[in-house]
Amino acid sequence: MTVLDSLQPREVLSFFETLSDIPRGSGNEKEVADWVVDFARKRGLEATQDDLHCVLVKKPGQHGLEGAPPLVLHGHLDMVCEKEEGVTHDFDSEPIRLVVDGEYITADGTSLGADNGIGVSYILALLDSQDIAHPPLEAVLTAMEEKGKVGAGQFDTSKLSGRRMIDFNWITDKEILAGCSGDVTFTVDIPAEWEPAPSTHDETRLLKVRGLVGGHCEFDIHLERANAVLVLARVLNALLGQYDVRISDPHGGAQNNAIPADAQVVLALRHQDLAGVEEVVGQVDQALRDEYRKADPGIRLELESTDAPERVFSAEATARFARLTSLVPNGVLSWSLVVPGIVESSNNLGTVRTTDDGARLMSTITAAVTSRKHEILDRVRALAELAGGGVAVEQYGLDAPEFPYQPDSQLLKIAAQTYRDVIGDEPEVHVSQCSLELGMFSQRVPGMDTISIGTELHDLHSPKESVNHSSVAKVWPLVRELVSRLG
Repeated sequence: MTVLDSLQPREVLSFFETLSDIPRGSGNEKEVADWVVDFARKRGLEATQDDLHCVLVKKPGQHGLEGAPPLVLHGHLDMVCEKEEGVTHDFDSEPIRLVVDGEYITADGTSLGADNGIGVSYILALLDSQDIAHPPLEAVLTAMEEKGKVGAGQFDTSKLSGRRMIDFNWITDKEILAGCSGDVTFTVDIPAEWEPAPSTHDETRLLKVRGLVGGHCEFDIHLERANAVLVLARVLNALLGQYDVRISDPHGGAQNNAIPADAQVVLALRHQDLAGVEEVVGQVDQALRDEYRKADPGIRLELESTDAPERVFSAEATARFARLTSLVPNGVLSWSLVVPGIVESSNNLGTVRTTDDGARLMSTITAAVTSRKHEILDRVRALAELAGGGVAVEQYGLDAPEFPYQPDSQLLKIAAQTYRDVIGDEPEVHVSQCSLELGMFSQRVPGMDTISIGTELHDLHSPKESVNHSSVAKVWPLVRELVSRLG
């Protein structure tokens, strides 16, 4: 008996459980893509995958809708890999350990992958069905959505004949998504000017930022949660104001589109400065606990002994790293005046990694207006020029366009009426601050009519991620009825 055997609808949740057994972090989608292709071909369906492991499955229409215009279904195969502090889990080889807690499915100590595993499971259930009337289906399952939408940007849309698309990458069953933002990811490379640790710096400490909530860089960006990478830079700047500290091995965050929940760096310092350094770290720690007592109550700084590094950033590079990192725009940058209450633009400084040359920051800008997105990126480039020292800013991946709201959408009208008939309530037609892959299809395929349908998900991109299985049971009849009305 499997963990989800007792839950309904089995035709959807059985696929979700199967997907949870297959490692599928962003950039590691080959195994799951191979499984989907094999699943499709065993059912006599046409299936292909490209070199980034995006999958296209085509299924003929059935039960009287064989000659109807094709319908495109969309989801993404990859997931964000986050784990709780102290949890040991190899996302490259180990399955997600599912847990049922009342109405919710969670994972044991890790992110769940319901984003977008539940959406993909709806699509697999439709492809597997023999009793549901539906038009010809073209299922597009993209890869590396969580890393700059790289798969969708490369996907060959000329292979699609459908001009109607239902996306399943939404987070609530109360809305039909009819518009969303775009995004662009960038990197900032900061040279270390590597040198041996000075002989005078005879103490080594590992500075850790721990206990943060983290979260999704779009859905949670307005909640004023702490960013571990920025906190790390803040502590370094406080130390550099009084002491000659050098750094090595900066590391933080899980992924560019997740608010970083942890970060750390090795500090090389003089013995006579140790007590002062500990005092400064303690002062900043107390200030952070006070500032974030509501938004991030678990925040804390830790200092612990560690091995001395073989090399450190130069004094100038240490200061450059700390100052530049702290100045990268982060959080909500503007609010929409067109759709009140929606974030128009934001940036998430998602990760820092040590490189051969120094350190690399990776960050994602989300914006409902393309020009605003590029204005923010230009500001970062200007910061890099002012910083000097060979700091370089580069776009990473694709410039994903926004998905503009189309109030006269026929697909939206049919979906809204189906929702009323099946759910018995009025759906909210929503335009979101988040960035999905919808614009990469709607703006590349002429005449594409698009909506997104979702399930109740919580705490995406974090170890607290969960899906309400009662919501899955609520949405599945809606999906079945909607595709049957698209004849």
